[in-house]
Amino acid sequence: MTPRLKLLQPYPFEKLAQLKQGIAAPAGKSPIVLSIGEPAHATPHVIQEALLTHLHGLSNYPTTKGLPKLRQAIGDWLTNRFRLPAGLIDAERQILPVSGTREALFSFAQCVVDPSAGERPVVIMPNPFYQIYEGAALLAGAEPYFLNTPASNSYLPDFGSVPESVWRRCQLIYICSPGNPSGAVMPVAAHEQLLRLAERHDFVIASDECYSELYDDENNPPPGLLETACRLGNTEFKRCVVFHSLSKRSNAPGLRSGFVAGDASILNDYLLYRTYHGCAMPVPTQHASIQAWQDERHVRENRRLYREKFDAVIDILGEVCDVAKPPAGFYVWLKTPVSEIEFARQLYARENVTVLPGSFLSREFNGLDPGVNHVRIALVAPLQECVEAARRIKNFLNTL
Repeated sequence: MTPRLKLLQPYPFEKLAQLKQGIAAPAGKSPIVLSIGEPAHATPHVIQEALLTHLHGLSNYPTTKGLPKLRQAIGDWLTNRFRLPAGLIDAERQILPVSGTREALFSFAQCVVDPSAGERPVVIMPNPFYQIYEGAALLAGAEPYFLNTPASNSYLPDFGSVPESVWRRCQLIYICSPGNPSGAVMPVAAHEQLLRLAERHDFVIASDECYSELYDDENNPPPGLLETACRLGNTEFKRCVVFHSLSKRSNAPGLRSGFVAGDASILNDYLLYRTYHGCAMPVPTQHASIQAWQDERHVRENRRLYREKFDAVIDILGEVCDVAKPPAGFYVWLKTPVSEIEFARQLYARENVTVLPGSFLSREFNGLDPGVNHVRIALVAPLQECVEAARRIKNFLNTL
């Protein structure tokens, strides 16, 4: 086994299990788990039916490239969602289905990073972050560079703070918009700045957009990297690859279905890698995914349900703390009046509510750990359960 495996830190939920170990939660209060971002809304019937209808496809080996009809459905969705010119997306060369963005975000670094190219390569990532970014960078032989996203910068990365020496060594940057855990949306100007930096220093941008369809304002969807690249005249999406998933958008995390799209030359190499990697999407899953990408009604309903929960929870918590609805995502990134570790531990011990300490999602870098004194609260449970959790958190805050 590669010695780089020893560089990996325990996953956040492993740390959380250790934190709760030995604590007896109050038996009179039912457990409410708001620590993991696993959608609990019903998976749309149209997706389930398509999966069952095409189970005969289990007798066929799927191709790594996926069904042409699936790639075209994805291309049509990208065109409509991000207001791209008709026919700009080449579904044959610029789209690949993946088994969920988690496996793609990880394997992409293994394909893109060249550890033998002069100085040790750098992979830049937001901080806090989805831990897959860090693991992917380390196992690819790169040095992670954590780009802090503190409250003082509206939980957004400041690309201007990165030294030129780091940009010169950068081969890949992960960005996440809307952000996990804050829900912050990267503005078009930040995309433009990053695209200019990528052109100057020749690195690849991996844009994790898996929360892009969960937003508060129906008239103001979060911008995507391909949309901005096109606006700047980069119609071939050079150095740009976006990652999208049905997990959050369509409440189908168990389907393990998503896609990558962008620079055809990068995806040509990534297709070769994936052919050997052996991660082709099963044919029934592809047919279910086609139905999902072609239907927006269930996505609008999904946003309505999250909006309802945010309104109720923020209304309750706003009476005892400074909290605001994020522009996107399904997390409340709550500032804590005490250590986030102690907050999570005592909240579980007193109220039987589980939340995730922010420092489990972050690293101390340049003298700052932006996850400290924050907890991530995933509003994935049913409305009444989220309301009950908010009341318990309010009671707990009143004791601090």
